[in-house]
Amino acid sequence: MDSFIQNFPIHTPVQVAWGEMDALQHVNNTVYFRYFESARIDFFDQLGLMEELKQSGIGPILAETRCRFKRPLFFPDRVLIGTRITALSDDRFTMEYQVFSQSQQAVTSVGNAEVVVYDFRHNRKATLPTHIHRALETHLVAELEASE
Repeated sequence: MDSFIQNFPIHTPVQVAWGEMDALQHVNNTVYFRYFESARIDFFDQLGLMEELKQSGIGPILAETRCRFKRPLFFPDRVLIGTRITALSDDRFTMEYQVFSQSQQAVTSVGNAEVVVYDFRHNRKATLPTHIHRALETHLVAELEASE
């Protein structure tokens, strides 16, 4: 867990719910994308990006997302969703996620998302505001090796 916390200093705790399990008695694959969404919004909120959206109408939209399942999750469990930035440009950035199971003391899945900055008032792609770009830059790291 120490390695997880070191690699993902921003993480979001999530309690696994009984209703998230499927007929095969493990957390359904679609739930991981909700976990990623919760972590993404928490990350944005911590950086003030959600407040930026309210004020300017400029905010993040998901262009693409992926998940690689390493081991199943079960109820009951509490997971930590680690989030960080692995690529950053003027109008988009890539987020990386890891789901760490506290009961298994292991990473159960990894994922990433390409996020584009969007002007919701004018319905077009936008440029990251300078202060948001700087905030994201402080969380920019190289992607983990696939073996981790």
